[in-house]
Amino acid sequence: MLYKAPTMAIVAAVPLQGESDLSGNSGAIQEFDVLVVGAGFGGLAMLHKLRDELGYRVRVIEAGSGPGGTWYWNRYPGARCDVESLQYSMSFSDELQQEWEWTERFAAQPDILAYAEFAIERLDMAKDIDFGRRATSAVFDEEAGNWTLETDTGESYRARWLVMAAGPLSTPNFPSFPGLENFKGEVYHSGAWPADPVSFMGKRVAQIGTGSSGIQIAPMIAKDADQLYLMQRTASHTVPARNRPLRPGEQEQIKAHYNDYRASWKETIGATLWSSIVPDEKIVAYEKSALEVGEEERRAVFERAWAFGGYALHRSFKDILSIPEASDLVNAFIREKIAEVVKDPKTAELLTPKHYYGVKRVILDTDYYEIFNRPNVTLVDVKSDPIVEMTETGVKTWDGFYEVDMIVLATGFDAMTGSLIRMNIRGRGGRVLGDDWKDGPRTYLGIMATGFPNMFMIGGPQSCSALANVITANEQQADWIAECIAHCDERKIATIETTDEAQDGWVNHVNELADKTIFTKGDSWYLGSNIPGKPRAFLLYAGGFPAYKQHCEAIAAKGYEGFVLSAAG
Repeated sequence: MLYKAPTMAIVAAVPLQGESDLSGNSGAIQEFDVLVVGAGFGGLAMLHKLRDELGYRVRVIEAGSGPGGTWYWNRYPGARCDVESLQYSMSFSDELQQEWEWTERFAAQPDILAYAEFAIERLDMAKDIDFGRRATSAVFDEEAGNWTLETDTGESYRARWLVMAAGPLSTPNFPSFPGLENFKGEVYHSGAWPADPVSFMGKRVAQIGTGSSGIQIAPMIAKDADQLYLMQRTASHTVPARNRPLRPGEQEQIKAHYNDYRASWKETIGATLWSSIVPDEKIVAYEKSALEVGEEERRAVFERAWAFGGYALHRSFKDILSIPEASDLVNAFIREKIAEVVKDPKTAELLTPKHYYGVKRVILDTDYYEIFNRPNVTLVDVKSDPIVEMTETGVKTWDGFYEVDMIVLATGFDAMTGSLIRMNIRGRGGRVLGDDWKDGPRTYLGIMATGFPNMFMIGGPQSCSALANVITANEQQADWIAECIAHCDERKIATIETTDEAQDGWVNHVNELADKTIFTKGDSWYLGSNIPGKPRAFLLYAGGFPAYKQHCEAIAAKGYEGFVLSAAG
């Protein structure tokens, strides 16, 4: 089996320019005010806020050899953002938002990665980021009131404050298929794609998984491979992105009024509008129920949203993601669209989702259904014909064998909790975060957890990050965390941590909100259902960005209600 991961796996730790070698090999511990784990957009926002605005000594620890988080690792062909590029951008620096030029409605992975690299160069961030170091443990010292963090390359760091910005979708899910280690061909995971180009030309490829990354990569494989066996367990809802180049003047209009636009975007549930600015084809969200209009009107609204692309269908009616009957109407519409494109009725039926629209993440695609009319693409239903094992030459199912040269695992992530649990985080009394979360994560605001003082999370479980424009959500949490740290330091507070009562109340609130939506009416990574043995628990805040932001602001305004603030000494 040939497996190639991104190049960061072999990057050595190099001392920063002008600093002595403080690696773990020398036994020295590097001291800072704040440690941040992760140099994705959340980590960059945290670094800017604490270092540039508040003057803290900050060090960011990043496993990759460069910034970008998910956009560093997910280099697979076809990877693209599903939030419009003019909205999926950092707002904390006017220089960044004015100087960077986007080219498409939905940015591709190389452009977003280049944007992250431009940001750290423009804001001189690299000097405070240690790349090529993966955090392996974080331990709280109760007597000293600080955290010690260790890395896989031997460094030790210490700081009073610890911010986990590892990202909600950053730990790839590698299924344990029997015999995978015996396969003689190439194996790749979409969430850990190599930096060097991968060629599908002339190869027989088995792709396992048809979630977001799977639906994006499949058309790229299909156009070059001799044969693509697309192995699907559950059909996903996917709608056309309708990506296009930005029009002349479109970007300039946004940049001239960026602050006003951002303020309006933050008033929406997902902290994003379905269109940045396109007056000639603007979609107006209906404040009607899908059940209260006639079939002709409903069809016209659905068709307009489908033609516009993106997530316009989400907002076609107010109850699409909350009432099963409304979701069923969308399902019927999508079934017709699939049947219009896919020529083989049996394949079209297999591609038709059987769950409610919105139970699983809805995906944006470009020409996904069209590939099933190609002679070199075969859809394999591994729900009725499960994978039994991998052999030296291919994939064996109950009823068949598929001889291939390459296996692509598009099997998603251990979402929201995977990275945090794997880091061996130990709080008061040696309590282990993974043990505390064995029955599901428990947090307050998705930002802190009881028993882990002075440790914050950006994009943590039970926050709104993964159901909103994640950059906007992460910046809001970074601002809140920075203000909390400054509040404690100004008042000589040694530690801050949430109470059990506040945490229990937040978990109950999160679950109550989720139960009012479509999200809990089936299995998905929202509930951890994609990971065998993972406890079933809703991992996200479903009340929308404005409500979440208001909760955070109200708690801070009341002197950090629900937290215990302990003075030094």
